[in-house]
Amino acid sequence: MSRSAAQPIAIRDLKSIDDLTQLKALEKEVWGMADEDTVPLTLAIALKAAGNIFVGAFETAKDSKHRDKEKLVGFAFGFLGLEPGQITLHSHMLAVLDQYRHLDLGSRLKQAQRERAMAMGIHEMTWTYDPLQSRNAHFNFAKLGVVSDTYKVDFYGPETSSMLHRNGTDRLWVRWILDSRRVRDRISGKNVNTRAETLDALRLLAPLVRFDPSGKPARANLADSLARQRVSIEIPGDILEVERTDMQAAGEWREATRWAFREALKAGFVVAEFCRSIRGQQGPGAYLLQQGTVDELIRET
Repeated sequence: MSRSAAQPIAIRDLKSIDDLTQLKALEKEVWGMADEDTVPLTLAIALKAAGNIFVGAFETAKDSKHRDKEKLVGFAFGFLGLEPGQITLHSHMLAVLDQYRHLDLGSRLKQAQRERAMAMGIHEMTWTYDPLQSRNAHFNFAKLGVVSDTYKVDFYGPETSSMLHRNGTDRLWVRWILDSRRVRDRISGKNVNTRAETLDALRLLAPLVRFDPSGKPARANLADSLARQRVSIEIPGDILEVERTDMQAAGEWREATRWAFREALKAGFVVAEFCRSIRGQQGPGAYLLQQGTVDELIRET
């Protein structure tokens, strides 16, 4: 039995300098970051002292002297923001070590953030992620119930030291409306019909960006697509594998999806759902966008 299976994982606030030091080390391990791109320890200490939210997933094990030692295996860090006219929590980072990702720690950490934010009187969390990352898209939309009406081009600049930033740093800015029915249903698992309904909708749509027979992106006619109430945008099932094998193709996916998201959002669409596979287990994933506002979407769902 693996150690992660044998030991319970506790979710708690990060409290000590040792906790925050472990956070910095975990950043480097998960994302391959250089020191200059990690959160400085002194800044983390100050942010924590000022009331920002740091939660961690800890495994307890024995050290060489048979003393209990807590090991940080995942964390979520968010800071207070003002967007527009209301106090929000911006969840800047969430990371879990590879060998612990089967334990659903990402969901547990997000729910811990949600509980703490709501206790502070905060009604909305925001964060960003790479829209070409299908696993993250599934987690954010299908499991948590986020929505998005904002696309950021090269949010962190053209690249950083992270292995995940070789193909630009474009991001979707997502909104998590903490006490909405949509979010409550997603985190409680009550949205069993959502995937089937989304798949049905996607099958009826001609994607704004789709796979051509070579596996590269093909763009649809923009005016025709945006004249409809719903549009879809396909992405690769594993963009990291595309980057590993064909960086030129990965760049083409970035350019095509950047164009699609920006044009659709400018035309009044919001990103409503994501399905990780629409053509069998190895097929592409797809976003579903619909005309309207975030407030209208939240009221509908």
